[in-house]
Amino acid sequence: MDERAVKAAVLVIGDEVLSGRTQDVNIRQIAEFLSPLGITLGEARVVSDLEADIVEALNALRARWDYVFTTGGIGPTHDDITADAVAAAFGRHIDVREDALAILHEWYAKSGTQLTSARLRMARIPDGASLIANPVTGAPGFQVENVFVLAGVPKIARGMLEDIAHRLEGGAVTQSLSIRLEGVREGDIAEILGQAAKDFPAISIGSYPWFQEREGGELSRGVAVVLRSADGETLARAEQTLKSQLPAQS
Repeated sequence: MDERAVKAAVLVIGDEVLSGRTQDVNIRQIAEFLSPLGITLGEARVVSDLEADIVEALNALRARWDYVFTTGGIGPTHDDITADAVAAAFGRHIDVREDALAILHEWYAKSGTQLTSARLRMARIPDGASLIANPVTGAPGFQVENVFVLAGVPKIARGMLEDIAHRLEGGAVTQSLSIRLEGVREGDIAEILGQAAKDFPAISIGSYPWFQEREGGELSRGVAVVLRSADGETLARAEQTLKSQLPAQS
């Protein structure tokens, strides 16, 4: 592990997410998985099930970030076109691959399920890609260079991540500290936080309003100030400085 900032992107693929029928949770769980490895998310996008859109987004993301994780579109149906789009983005041939096919044969044989032509689509892998194990349903994901292609179902995507950690080179792990303020609005502390951001440029400073209902229906409010950085020493100094300036800490 080195001390440089290592960042990744998530490309969520699927009309069902854009339409609101499905709520994405993969961005959060990928971010949570990567954080202890010293990798943070720098960008997340959601695109439709159109090959041109996937290719355009993927090429932009893989050029900008250290790693890219795609979720969705690698199942057996006609709109599962992620594998083809990834192959197109890298200019690689794609077809059913024997190692992926062997995995499907084994999984479906265990359950006595027929391996139909539709399910064979899940064995189509771009040339030169490395398979990503799927401990939940068998059908593998794959890696091409810095791009990792995962299933869209959160439980399956999370299982696939276990076969990815050892392939990643992380950076300095980001630490976070929180200062909880009560009876304060964001506008009350905006100038203090703005100056702190200038004084500590290596620190990410965010403010997040909170509300809490007390007994009798009374509503209390405040702001949580969150500091994040890979530089623990500077993080501690920033926290000490802000605590000396901010009011109503709880």
